[in-house]
Amino acid sequence: MSSATQTTAAVLLITVSTIAFGGLSLLMQLVRRIPGYLDNPVRRALWTAGHAHAGVLVLFALVALLYLDRSDYGDGMRMLIRTLLVAAPILMPLGFFLSVVRPSDTRPNRLIWLAVAGGIGLVAGTLLLGIGLL
Repeated sequence: MSSATQTTAAVLLITVSTIAFGGLSLLMQLVRRIPGYLDNPVRRALWTAGHAHAGVLVLFALVALLYLDRSDYGDGMRMLIRTLLVAAPILMPLGFFLSVVRPSDTRPNRLIWLAVAGGIGLVAGTLLLGIGLL
C-alpha cells in the first residue's frame, strides 16, 4: 500500500469515532425525546440517512482503497480517485444534516445538493477505479 493510500485510510479510520459520536447523539435525541427531532419526520429521516451513509461510505472507501494501488493509473489519477472516494462519505452526510439544521425545518434547503455532489464523487471515483483495474 502506498503511503498516500495508507494516510487516507488512517484518516478514514479516525472518522469512525465521529460517526459513532453521531450515532450516540441521534440515540440521545430519541431517548430524551428532544423536540424537533422525534416530532419532525423529515429531519429525522434525513439525519438517519446522513448517519447511515457516513458509516457505509467510510467502510466502502476503505475497501476501495485496497484496490487503488493495484490500478494501472499514475499518481495524479490515484490522487483524484482517493479524493473522490473520501469526498462521498463527507459530502453526502453533510448534505443530509445541514439541509435541515433547524428543528422547525420541514423540507431540505439548498445544502441537500451536497448529498448529490457526494453521490457524483462516489460514482466517478468507483467508475474510474473499476476502469483502472480492468
